[in-house]
Amino acid sequence: MSVQTTPSTGTSVTRTGALTVALLAACVAFQLNASMLSPALVSMQRELHTDQAVIDLSQTWFFTAAALFSLFLPRLSDIVGRKRILVGMMVLMAAGSVIAAVAPNVSWLFVGRIIQGVSGPTVPLCLLMLRSATQDPRRYGALLGVITAVNGGVAGIDSFIGGYFTEHFGFRSLFWIMTVLAVVAAVLVSAMAPESRPAAGTSMDWAGVFCIVVAVGAVLVALNQAAGLVGAFDGGTLLVSVLLVALGVAAFAGFWAVEKRAAQPMVEIVHLRQRATWAPLLTTVMTMTGIFAVINGIVPAYVQAAAPGFAVGPTEMSLIILTPYALLGWVVGPFSGRLAPVLGYGNMLRIGLIGSLVALAVIAFLGLSSLPVMVVGTALLGIAYAGTANIMLNGLGIVLSPKANPGFLPGMNAGAFNLGAGLSFLVLPAVRQATESLGDTRTSYLIVVLAGFVVTLAALAVSFLIPRPAEAETLR
Repeated sequence: MSVQTTPSTGTSVTRTGALTVALLAACVAFQLNASMLSPALVSMQRELHTDQAVIDLSQTWFFTAAALFSLFLPRLSDIVGRKRILVGMMVLMAAGSVIAAVAPNVSWLFVGRIIQGVSGPTVPLCLLMLRSATQDPRRYGALLGVITAVNGGVAGIDSFIGGYFTEHFGFRSLFWIMTVLAVVAAVLVSAMAPESRPAAGTSMDWAGVFCIVVAVGAVLVALNQAAGLVGAFDGGTLLVSVLLVALGVAAFAGFWAVEKRAAQPMVEIVHLRQRATWAPLLTTVMTMTGIFAVINGIVPAYVQAAAPGFAVGPTEMSLIILTPYALLGWVVGPFSGRLAPVLGYGNMLRIGLIGSLVALAVIAFLGLSSLPVMVVGTALLGIAYAGTANIMLNGLGIVLSPKANPGFLPGMNAGAFNLGAGLSFLVLPAVRQATESLGDTRTSYLIVVLAGFVVTLAALAVSFLIPRPAEAETLR
C-alpha cells in the first residue's frame, strides 16, 4: 500500500518543522562532502604527495559517483521507502568519510570519495519528502529555498571550518567532521521523518538502471581519459576514450529499447522526449559546468597562490571568499524560493543566471588583479547562483516531474547536478592547464573564468526552453 506523508491541519506546522530539521541535517551533511574541502585542496595535494590535477580528479570521481547513484536511487526510494533510502545514504556517506580520513595514499582517498558519492541524490530526495508534506506552493517554495540554499555552502561556516581545521589539523580532520555529521543526520532522519512509498508494489526496472548507469558512466570515464590528452597527446588514451564513448552510446540505445518494452519502466520514453525533461537537465549540467569549479576550485587556488594571486592562507581565504558566497546564498535562498511561485520559476532562474554572468565578468576582468573586487564578485555569485539559480534548478526538477513517477526527474536532475560539477572540475582545470603555455598565469586564469562565462551564457539560452510549471505557481 502507498503511504503518503500529508500532515493534518492541526499538526502540519509541527510535523513539517520537525521534518525540515531532519532533512536540513541530511543536506548539510551531504554538502560538506563538496564545499568544506575547497580550502583543503592545496593541503591535500601536499600531504598526499601528489599534484593539483590528481586532487581535482578525486573531486571529479566523487561527483561522477554521485551522478550515477542519482540516476536511480530516487526512483528506488519511491518503491522501497524514501526515508529508508535516505538513512542508508547517510550511513554509507559516513563509511566513505572514515575511509578518506585514514587514507594512506591517493588511491584510498579515491575509494572513500566514491563511496561518499552514494549520497548524490540527497537534496532531491529531501525535496520530494518535503513536498509530500507541504501543500501550499508558497510555503513549499520558502522551505525549498531554505533546504536547497545548503547546496551553495552551509552559511559559510563549512568553508571557514574547512580552512581553519585544514590549517591547524590537516585535511583529514575534515573527513572526521563529515563522519560525525553524517551519523547525526542518519539518526535525525530515522527519528523525525515519516516514511513514504508512493510507488509501493511497483517493480524496479533493474535492466534499465544497468543500461543508463553504464551509458553515463562510460561517457564520464571517457571524459576523464580525454582530459589527460591536454598538453600530451597519447594515441592509446584517445582510442580508449573513443571506445568508451561508443560503449556509452550503445548502452543508451539499449536503455531506450529496454524502457520501450518494460511493463514498469524506470523512465517512460514519452517523458524523455518532452522539453519538461531535457531542457531543465541540460540547463543544470551547463550551469554547473560553467560555475561550480570556478567558485570551489579556481578562485580559491588563485587567491592562495603567491603569484600572481594574493598569497592568502586557507583560513583567511575561506573567511573572505567562500564564507560571504555561501552566507549570502543561505540568506537569499528562502526569499527566491518564496518568490518563485509568484514570479515564476523560469523567470527567477533567468534572473539568477544573468546575475551569475555579471559576477563571472567581474571576477575575470577585475577580480584577478584586486582582492577586494574578487570578494565582491564571489559575493555576487553567492546571491545570483547559490541563492537564486541553484534554488530554481532544484525546484524545477521537483515541480516538473510527472505525477505518475515523482522520483524520475529529481533523480535525473540530481545526476545532472553532479555530472555538471564533475565536468566543471574536469573541463575548467584542463583549460587552465592547456593555457599555461602562454607564459602568463593570470591570463591562464582569465581564460578559465571566461570559459565558465561562455558555458553559463549557453545555459541561460537553453533555460528559455523550460516550460512553465503552472500547477506550482500562483501567477496572477
